[in-house]
Formats: sequence, C-alpha cells, structure tokens
Amino acid sequence: MSAEMMCQLYEGQLSKYTNVMKGWQFRWFILDPKTGILSYYLSENENERKQQPRGWVHLEAAVIAPSDEDSNTFTVNSSSGESFKLRAQDARARQEWVNRLRAVSQMYTTAAAQNNPPLPPREHIVLTKPCMGAGVQSSTSLALWDAFSAVREHLFRAEQNNYLMQRAIDDLPATGEIKHVDPGLLILKASSQSMLTSLNQCLFILHQESANGLASGSIKTKGSIKHDHHSQHSHSKKKFQL
Repeated sequence: MSAEMMCQLYEGQLSKYTNVMKGWQFRWFILDPKTGILSYYLSENENERKQQPRGWVHLEAAVIAPSDEDSNTFTVNSSSGESFKLRAQDARARQEWVNRLRAVSQMYTTAAAQNNPPLPPREHIVLTKPCMGAGVQSSTSLALWDAFSAVREHLFRAEQNNYLMQRAIDDLPATGEIKHVDPGLLILKASSQSMLTSLNQCLFILHQESANGLASGSIKTKGSIKHDHHSQHSHSKKKFQL
C-alpha cells in the first residue's frame, strides 16, 4: 500500500452483525490511518458524523481475518478483546478493506514494538546534585540506571517476541483445526498486549519516582543512611551529657 494511501481516510458502507435479534445492520465505517482507529456511524449523514462514533477500535495488534462463511464477511479482532463481524458488498470490496486494515494494523504494531528501544549506556548520563557528595550521588544514580536499563532491555525483547507471536497467529489459516480466529489465540493476543502495556506504564512511573527522589534527596544510599544514623546518635549523646 502506497504512503499516500496510508495518509488518507478510507470509508464506506459495511454490514455489521449486531446480535442474534437484530442481525446484520448497515453502518458507515471510517478507517483513519493517522490515528490507527476504525470507527463507525449509523449512516454517512454529515450531521451524524459530527457526533461521537457509535463504536470504534484501535488497530494496534488487531487481527483482521476473512471469514470462511462466505466471500464477503470478515472480522476485526482488537487487542482489547472487542470484535467486529463485518460484511462487504462483494469479495473485491472485502479484500480492499482487509488489505487496508491489515496495513494499518501492521504499521501500529511495528511502531509499538519499536517505540521503547533499550536505554542508552549509562556513560552517556551525567547526574549531579550539589547537596550530596559527588561520589555518593554518582554511585546511586548509576545503580538505578543499571537496574532500569536491565528491565527496559527485558521488556524490549518481550515486545519483539510478542510481535512475532501475533504475526504468527495472523498467518494461521482461516480453516482447519487451529485457526487465526480461535478464541484462545485471540485471548492470548489481548492478554499479552495488555500485560506489556501495563509493565511499560509501571516502569515509566518507577522511573519518574526515582528521578524525583534523586532530585529531592529522598533516595539515600547505604552510606548516607549510616551517616544519618551516626549523626543522630552523636546528637543524642551530646544532649545526654549536657
């Protein structure tokens, strides 16, 4: 798919399977490659589209699969667990939607895997603090940096493996004993993506807290704690002697 097409909205009417009672309903779908979002409205009416969409999914790590029911139906299974069962006007229209959706999904999935590269070597980092000894501050900062670098490296490898796993699931056949829309595999994809997102958020929070702690001096080394204890003991001893 060309770079120009990846920057343009793609929209059109699709039938969406609502539920057993209502069955198939026409909806107006819009694919926005710039945001990675597939959204839909009741109709293409301009006033309708000024409102919030009736539903939407982000396509990062999504599975877009042609159905074996017929040549017009396909499904969009997001990493959050939400699923759209859709039907195009004909087989050609279905293939166009599937190709575009997969291209956007792959773009955002690849970007997510590459979004958090390993931290740079600690030699590139200069950390100083006037109110603490240079040696103590340097030792504390480098120890923290080493710890965060190690965790970031493990997460980066996990993200790469997660991406390979999701691509392998997408490449499974639409029919057979193991299919790419197998409920267990979809749950595996959603769970692994959610876990990585949560771990990255936790790492970010810890990194921010440690940076704030170093800046305020609330993070102390073993040596500084020992020094504080000695100072308090000496002060108490002098007070007792007085």
